[in-house]
Amino acid sequence: MDHTPHNPSAPAQPAEPDQANDYDSFARAYAADNDNNLQNAYYERPAMVALAGQVSGRRILDAGCGAGSLSAALRDAGAHMSGIDASAQMLALARQRLGDQADLRVGDLSEPLPFADGAFDDVVASLVLHYLRDWGPTLAEMRRVLRPGGRLIASVQHPFADYAVQDPRPDYFATTSYREEFTFSGQAVPLKFWRRPLHAMTDAFTTAGLHLRRISEPQPDPAARNLYPEGFHALSTRIAFLFFVLQR
Repeated sequence: MDHTPHNPSAPAQPAEPDQANDYDSFARAYAADNDNNLQNAYYERPAMVALAGQVSGRRILDAGCGAGSLSAALRDAGAHMSGIDASAQMLALARQRLGDQADLRVGDLSEPLPFADGAFDDVVASLVLHYLRDWGPTLAEMRRVLRPGGRLIASVQHPFADYAVQDPRPDYFATTSYREEFTFSGQAVPLKFWRRPLHAMTDAFTTAGLHLRRISEPQPDPAARNLYPEGFHALSTRIAFLFFVLQR
């Protein structure tokens, strides 16, 4: 749901096991930031749209749709959108953005999805899987709602960045949780993530019956060069997010 980059200036802290992200409490601040910031508006979201390619007429589920920015971009490209998110406040903002042009539902991605088998041509999961401890049930459900030959297009925080930028340096091979604090539109927000090694990600995809078709480490939108010169250089030369295209 949340499309949030690393904050290298804030050391990652171990997360409490029962501490969940309270998305409702920062939905409006997050949405305003997400619509215009460098990492989301000029890097992650354009990369997801580019990987999706020609989507006119395709039925797409935005899993963890948040306030609907990616859904709106895919809708504008001609896709028939559905979305699901655990945050009612995020969904309210998505409904304001999308109106009746998308089927939006409140739901937890760790639970069964409220959609029929083979309902979608594509599922997009934009910076959402790294909020889940166990990918198995979620990926199995995503595969179930894809038609045969359908695609899962997913972005996650790059596991090498999870390892390289955090202090103290974590065990790369362990699946562990951590917490970072971000500021969205002036509001401080602590967020809990789960980090895991690259092989654990690809093993989870394979176990779920999804075949890796593409792995991508894209560059930011050139339009950001003049808007965010420092940040543009950083994103152009350092790892940040990792993108996968998988097929049922």
